[in-house]
Amino acid sequence: MLAWTTAPDTPSGLTLRETFDPTPLPHETLVRVEAFAPNPGDLAALPGLPPGSVPGWDGSGVVLEAAADGSGPGQGERVLFLGLAGGWAQRRAVSNAMIAAAPADAAWEHLATLPVPATSALRAIRRLGSILGRRVLIVGAGSAVGGFAVQLAARSGASVVAVARDAGQHDTLRRLGAHETHTALASVDRRVHGAIDMIGGQHLVDAYALLEAGGTVIALGHAAGTDERFPYGAFVADPTTADRSITSFFLGNEPGLAAEMGYLAEDRTLEVGAMDVQPWTELPAWIEAGAPRRAGRVVFRVDHTTAT
Repeated sequence: MLAWTTAPDTPSGLTLRETFDPTPLPHETLVRVEAFAPNPGDLAALPGLPPGSVPGWDGSGVVLEAAADGSGPGQGERVLFLGLAGGWAQRRAVSNAMIAAAPADAAWEHLATLPVPATSALRAIRRLGSILGRRVLIVGAGSAVGGFAVQLAARSGASVVAVARDAGQHDTLRRLGAHETHTALASVDRRVHGAIDMIGGQHLVDAYALLEAGGTVIALGHAAGTDERFPYGAFVADPTTADRSITSFFLGNEPGLAAEMGYLAEDRTLEVGAMDVQPWTELPAWIEAGAPRRAGRVVFRVDHTTAT
């Protein structure tokens, strides 16, 4: 098969080359990959991968061979999947703990945008517990994860406070369910029960300061690229700030991912936003250009006409 593999001597850090087909283990499904949508984490991890590695966390495709142990989707089923590597290839072996069947008429591009962002958002919302009638803060609401988090929190009965630096996104965020929109945390003037932060740095510090007693911040990202520096006394509690917490999770270790991806794939009302669909041969040029997202989430369609 053909796969994008890491090549430190190229401008993009990738080269398209022929490599061995994956050999699935008994609990793995062999998938023909149709589309993938690179995440910020995919790109951040590239420099640290050994030369010749096949990157790529998630995507969509069709089952070529069902798992030998009888678990997972059947041959010919349309699927979405998640893993820690191997996604930017024509074929991929996927653990059945991280693959889910999708509706037969679901678009490859739509499915490819769901596994990491939508599952992260869903898992974060569930970590906050019951949010019915409570204020929930989404920091970085304009991101892929943020957009899903706004929708899922609103459906769960929360009063959603969305923070997105680009004011041009605010009308869309309100349509998705946000009750308040802000360009910066400084204008949020009331405490919140929970927060989901995709930015990190000072944003995480400020989100923690907005928690009411018993509140939690879920730290999901570090787009700011800066340290979190909490001021002296930030963790000294009083009756209004007792029992606050900051937590995080690693999606690859979370149980129940297959069921959650299946639920998200079946939900026809969940909006993924605009998509910029490109052939997978454009992947290195896109990376060299700084991975711009001018027209929404970038999705790459895999070419199988040159399969070996």
